[in-house]
Amino acid sequence: MTNDNQPSLSQGRLADEEVIDLQQYWRTLMRNKWGILGFALAVTALTVLVVFSMKPIYRATATLLIESQQANVVSIEEVYGLDNSNSEYFLTQFEIIKSRRLAEKVVNKLSLQEHPEFNQEPLVSFNWRDMLPVELPGDEADVSEVESERVALNKFIDGFSSRLAITPIRKTQLVKISFEANDPKLAAQVANAIGQAYIENNLEAKLEVTMQASSWLSERLGGLKAEVNAAEKALQDFLDAENLVGEEGGTTIANKELELISSKHIEAKRDRLNLESHYNQIQAAKGSIRLYELVPGVLQDRTVQEFKRQLLEVELKRSDLAKRYGSKHPSMMAVQSEVANARNSLNSQIKSVINGIKSDYQAALASERSLEKALSRTREGLQVLGRKEYKRKELENEAESKRVVYDTFLQRFNETNATGDLNSANARIIDPAVVPVLPEKPKKKLIIVAAFVASLMAGVVFAFLLEALNNTIQTARDVESKLSATLLGILPLLKQDKNNPNPSYREFVESNHSSFAESVRTIRTGIVLSALDNPHKVLAVTSTMPDEGKTSVAVNIAFALGQMEKVLLIGADMRRPAFNKALGIDRHAIGLSNFVAGTAKLEECIQHFEKGGIDVLPAGTIPPNPLELLSSKRFAKALELLEKGYDRIVIDTAPSQSVSDAMVISPLVGGMIYVVKADSTTYQQAKAGIKRLKDVNAPLIGVVLNQVNTKKASKYDGGDYGGYYDTYGYTEDSKNLA
Repeated sequence: MTNDNQPSLSQGRLADEEVIDLQQYWRTLMRNKWGILGFALAVTALTVLVVFSMKPIYRATATLLIESQQANVVSIEEVYGLDNSNSEYFLTQFEIIKSRRLAEKVVNKLSLQEHPEFNQEPLVSFNWRDMLPVELPGDEADVSEVESERVALNKFIDGFSSRLAITPIRKTQLVKISFEANDPKLAAQVANAIGQAYIENNLEAKLEVTMQASSWLSERLGGLKAEVNAAEKALQDFLDAENLVGEEGGTTIANKELELISSKHIEAKRDRLNLESHYNQIQAAKGSIRLYELVPGVLQDRTVQEFKRQLLEVELKRSDLAKRYGSKHPSMMAVQSEVANARNSLNSQIKSVINGIKSDYQAALASERSLEKALSRTREGLQVLGRKEYKRKELENEAESKRVVYDTFLQRFNETNATGDLNSANARIIDPAVVPVLPEKPKKKLIIVAAFVASLMAGVVFAFLLEALNNTIQTARDVESKLSATLLGILPLLKQDKNNPNPSYREFVESNHSSFAESVRTIRTGIVLSALDNPHKVLAVTSTMPDEGKTSVAVNIAFALGQMEKVLLIGADMRRPAFNKALGIDRHAIGLSNFVAGTAKLEECIQHFEKGGIDVLPAGTIPPNPLELLSSKRFAKALELLEKGYDRIVIDTAPSQSVSDAMVISPLVGGMIYVVKADSTTYQQAKAGIKRLKDVNAPLIGVVLNQVNTKKASKYDGGDYGGYYDTYGYTEDSKNLA
């Protein structure tokens, strides 16, 4: 059962909060309704004066058709640099229509600078340079006449362009050209002139582009022709200088020569290798005839073989004769002579063959070396020819490429000249502008209504902005919602005059039946009811900052409690003692500091205030460090002594955000009262002061909202808290009812 009710209760609270927020917004509007309405009416009245003093402005509109394609005999879009087949083309044309160049043409064509509408003197003329005692650099005197005329023309064109509007019609090739002027005829004339100027400008631009392309191509052709001639001459000079003939510059002949020499070199090398073995064997024989005979070349020589046969025959003959004759026989001696001759002939022949083999080897070696040198020279010559051939091809390619470029430009030049006279307009006016009958603006009724609504909304926003920026404590609700503290009561703001600058000090005593006195008694009741079983015997009154009225609250609470009990009022604010003057006590009177220091007796320090029926212990002589005095054990003992002689003790302490006196006293008191000045103290400051007290566990009873403008506060709290103020006759309505 209980769980089912919880969602509904929560929803009810949320609904109440939303209703309260809406009511708060409504009350904010009601509080500022006359200011909002007055601001709106003032702005509207000013708007009416301005609107009815404005000249009527007429708008004339001409419709222009921009064609995206044109008939081209030869495709030369590349020369023109245009591709009008996409949407960017139309956007470009719209910007051209709005260009300064086109506007300047129309201005000059229609002589608009001399038109009366553009030569009206301004109602107010102001030039800050005229107010200076000296001329600054850049003044009109330093500008030449031509430059000043150009500056004036630029300003005129800026003003002219601000009246011009170009509006394309979606998904069509149509564009509307509108112009605004005080003269309806002028508006129509300018709108049509803009369209016609665009058509003429387009034709001129195309002709100019064609002429520029033709001129550029002509100049370029001359340069290209010279480059072609230079390239061909460089090629021919190279061929003549290097003696190159034929298609490949002689490399074919050189290759064939290289092949022939290579084959000859191989044959010579083979012959040399064949002879080299015989030569090496001869060298190894070291002149020995018998070893020479073993050389293959010697063995194969027929002459040597013949001499060997003859030697053998003589040897055989000698052998036969030796069997028959002795060595001294003439026949033997003749045969011996024949053998010696045959041997000498054989040796001579062998040496001759050996010498021939050596000569053949030397000749073969010389031939091989000669062919190697020739082969090397041929290769080097072929490499030189290769480099020359590479350079020749490079020069040929360069000459060919330049000729191709020249032929291409020549063809394009002929095409451009052929199409130079085929320029046609790509736009036309299909709906000329007519002279308007009714003005386009100002729309007086709409402007006045809009001004009233806008100023009304601005007033509302400004009212809410002021409300949001106001972060002070203003109402009883603010104490509970923003400070999360208990409200003991409120004290209304009393009227001040020169004779009585602080009426709140004696209001309770002198006007005991006033609403202020009744409010003080309400606070007294709250204090008493906050601790019935264990009454707060010692009370301390503090605030956030100075000048919030904490001293007057302490004095009036002491007066109210004094009607019921024996009360002592102590001035513990030794920084800025205030109630000495309020209660008519001498500012140099001895008091609390003297008693705690032991320089005076208690009877000498306490004074009796007959009107309020209370005793007063003023601050006394101001000590150099009040915080040390209040935190001393002597002060605690003095307070214990005073508690024995009084039913209630009310202490006026220093502000909690200024000094730490209140935090030091808090452990010695039974209750603390926090004073907040309405519509002055910000809730952040008050909340910080209360937090400082709570951090030291100060016994905070509640908050007194002081100096409340009851009439204004009743508007803030509305129906929810209005009765709170009316209970004691604070508001004018309650006074009238009384």
